[in-house]
Amino acid sequence: MVSKKLATNFKNPSYLQSSVTMFLFFASWGIWWSFFQLWLTSNQQGLGLSGSQVGSIFSINSIVSLILMFVYGTTQDKLFIKRTLLIFNAALATLIAPFFIYVYQPLLAQHFMLGAWVGAIVLSAAYLSAVGVLEATTERFSRVFGFAYGQARAWGSFGYAISALLAGFLFVKNPHYNFWGGSIVGLLLLLNLLFWVPKEERDAVDAIQELKTENSTPKLKDMLGLLKIPMLWQIIFFVMFSWTFYNVFDQQMFPDFYTKLFSSESLGQQTYGTLNSIQVFVEAIMLGVVPILMKKIGVRKTLLLGTTIMFLRIGLCGFVTNPIGVSAVKMLHSFEVPLFTLSIFRYFTLHFDTKLSATLYMIGFQIAAQVGQVILSTPLGMLKDAVGYSLTFRVIALIVLVMFVYGVWIIKKDHEYVNGQPLAD
Repeated sequence: MVSKKLATNFKNPSYLQSSVTMFLFFASWGIWWSFFQLWLTSNQQGLGLSGSQVGSIFSINSIVSLILMFVYGTTQDKLFIKRTLLIFNAALATLIAPFFIYVYQPLLAQHFMLGAWVGAIVLSAAYLSAVGVLEATTERFSRVFGFAYGQARAWGSFGYAISALLAGFLFVKNPHYNFWGGSIVGLLLLLNLLFWVPKEERDAVDAIQELKTENSTPKLKDMLGLLKIPMLWQIIFFVMFSWTFYNVFDQQMFPDFYTKLFSSESLGQQTYGTLNSIQVFVEAIMLGVVPILMKKIGVRKTLLLGTTIMFLRIGLCGFVTNPIGVSAVKMLHSFEVPLFTLSIFRYFTLHFDTKLSATLYMIGFQIAAQVGQVILSTPLGMLKDAVGYSLTFRVIALIVLVMFVYGVWIIKKDHEYVNGQPLAD
């Protein structure tokens, strides 16, 4: 059944275009983002910044990202299935290497706060906020043109995995190679978006007109009305203190923690790149499996399962201190990400109006996580400087455990408050 569905998808031009776009975007991002924290903290290949400074950078990134995400989300809901924003993001991605080398790095070294803010604007516009637009737009394409979103999103993970594998070897030689890799793949992404528009999308007049009808066009009052829904605020709070740690733990802390477990920094960096690549490859496979699991056990249970794995993964890193053990724990990430991200997206389209799916995804997931990062990045960075990684990871795991208990209470069952697309569809 799965193979039949895949074969059907490969005959769908919109699926193919969306998959290639996902692949190139995440490849352009992953080749430098997977080593961004190491570049900031490394004394040999990077800037040698402290934990609190790194926390400040991630916090500022989040402040700018959440502002842009709201703008991007409302704009994309008005653009429907047009890729105008994605083309803009791709144009910025092609310039990422010159920006890092000639603007960002000198500013961080000489005028730290100015560099942090300038970097936040560029990185958010090109990648950190753009990823939400890409995912929300692709999910909308999947509904309009009839393909499985999770299987298109899986190609993004494959792209990230390949980049992460190459990134470890490039970083040891010269981090600038990573940035140039991002620009080269960014250029391919831009050309893909500009020159490949499937015929069915060009001819989709009826589908676009349907999205533009009076009842389906999102209005400002509809978007602002979302903020009056208590159920949305409940899920926002849940995301703020759970998924936030995808960046705070996995991007801000884990790379440096992991590489220091090895006898040399270069060995740790290469091993981290390989491990990260393997983990994301498995994650890509799971993105195709999780939708099947979600149909079996439901959206609510899938989301809570993802939260449980998050608690175990972060908590175990607070106790395990050898490279093999930590590597094994890291592989849990492959299951956590698909379980959490696909179920939270389906939660929004199940319980809320689907015409506002991009805005809901931005506000309820992407922006909520960024707000959480603004709140937690700097304090946890300071805590790490004071007590080390192990105790900090235990504190993070405790927060996630509290959110799991909270989630059991507030996350709606699949048959409750079905105001969007029912599971039967």
